[in-house]
Amino acid sequence: MFSGSLVAVVTPFKNGEIDEKALRNLIEFHIENGTDGIVPCGTTGESATLSHKEHERVIEITIDAAKKRIPVVAGTGSNSTEEAIRLTKHAKDAGADGVLMITPYYNKPTQEGLYQHFKKVSSEVDIPIILYNVPSRTGVNMLPETVARLSKIDNIVGIKEAAGSLQQISDVIGLCDSRFTLLSGDDFIVLPILSVGGKGVISVVANVAPRDMSELVKAFNEGDLKRAQELHYKLRPLNDAMFYETNPIPVKKALALMNKIEDEIRLPLSSLSEKNTERLRGVLKDYRLLE
Repeated sequence: MFSGSLVAVVTPFKNGEIDEKALRNLIEFHIENGTDGIVPCGTTGESATLSHKEHERVIEITIDAAKKRIPVVAGTGSNSTEEAIRLTKHAKDAGADGVLMITPYYNKPTQEGLYQHFKKVSSEVDIPIILYNVPSRTGVNMLPETVARLSKIDNIVGIKEAAGSLQQISDVIGLCDSRFTLLSGDDFIVLPILSVGGKGVISVVANVAPRDMSELVKAFNEGDLKRAQELHYKLRPLNDAMFYETNPIPVKKALALMNKIEDEIRLPLSSLSEKNTERLRGVLKDYRLLE
């Protein structure tokens, strides 16, 4: 169920509130362009600044808009285990197909603490869980041995790995059995990750170029390595542009320039600088996403 190109979808705002119409339109845009799954309320969705009510509403809107045409994997992680359980229960009740759970951040748990955290949530809520490891954001790296322990729990079905290390990714795949799915958390190394056994990506750049990211994964899976390589290199400038500043600042600016969302982001993130906006505009024009 969880393979291919899944988009870490942005949360559109209008006048400080969730822009439901824009969110629904984005989901239609992704379905029309071959995206394989929607992931609301992740880092790219600004989950850190959503209230609990807003977090739940974004998930509900996404599930309703997707209408089971493609899977919805709801972000439900927290640095509080009890809060993660509550968010995960809501996602299940709302009809999510799975959840994405980031490693607890700031409090820097040990490897045993990470294991016990995810084990506790998995025992409380019977829903497919994808782990999310992004040490540059959280301050803690979940090691391959810990992932392997967790992979033995029936409803822990995969991991979004964003440590940026092919060595670590290879170790995870080597230690886990074939039922466990590894998805890239870094757009710039999707193709290398597929080549060592990854099954897809939870993508930022797919917000603006969903067709190309989806086709990259499909081309690789169909054995068309030449086409996959072409798309890998085509996407490179766009991938770089998405990280001119902290994600999701550039991707939200790109979508605003493309007239898909309002140009709004929540503090403490601020709008893309004028210099980087012009750089981004140039990349989008070269990519033919803007006139």
